[in-house]
Amino acid sequence: MVKRIFCTALAALGLALAAGCGRAASASASSALPSSGSEPPARGALLALDNYPAVDGSTACLPLMARVMSSVCGISAEEAETYCQASKTAQSWRSLAYETADLLLVYEAPDEVKEELKTGPELEVTPIGRDALVFIVNETNPVESLTRQQLIDIYAGRITNWSEVGGANEPIAAFQRDETSGSQTLFKKLLMGTEQPAEAPAELRPGMMGDLIDGLAGYNAAGNALGYSVFYYASEMYTKPGLKFLAVDGTVPSAQSIGDKSYPL
Repeated sequence: MVKRIFCTALAALGLALAAGCGRAASASASSALPSSGSEPPARGALLALDNYPAVDGSTACLPLMARVMSSVCGISAEEAETYCQASKTAQSWRSLAYETADLLLVYEAPDEVKEELKTGPELEVTPIGRDALVFIVNETNPVESLTRQQLIDIYAGRITNWSEVGGANEPIAAFQRDETSGSQTLFKKLLMGTEQPAEAPAELRPGMMGDLIDGLAGYNAAGNALGYSVFYYASEMYTKPGLKFLAVDGTVPSAQSIGDKSYPL
């Protein structure tokens, strides 16, 4: 059930990158690139910056975008980071289908976007890595682990108080993401399945992934909030003091448990 990150490209572009050629990047995803026209590639590079494809994708994939650009163009990771942008999961899939992006480093598309893409061009999808859906609480919360069924029951509205799962007598404030986010797609596919999550109030449904983590850290200062993200983003890109990952079915999410598939989500 661990969800893979997808590297998505038009088939011809994948070959072009391997051969060291590609069209000039002009889409919004690479709008910060220089346009010197005939500047040769740096020593050891496959492509010059002005021939680098327009790359878009998910927020959590920004470091990977920079690493790829750094390797392909022979520039430092710090410089590459200044060129990389992400229009988030749903919109980046649209950008590829409507040909304003050439290549995506991205999580799975939301269902509504998949429906849109059925009438568009055929896309080549190559899995390149693995991430996980992780659940986050305040470190003052005494609960260390929940089962998948307990998480389903919480988000379906059947469990509403932490005391029902071994915690304090506090109501559970269960944060969710908006329907177009990559983490919401994973949440519904990997955890909820055919179960419909209860409607979260607006204050518990932030639009940005970082806002959810900020909300968890600051909610009520009582440790009763619960939320989710993807492991890489929450552990490497946007860490926040005072939060902890919950184990799921007794397994704590980590690079090792995700890699060996012992972590269930």
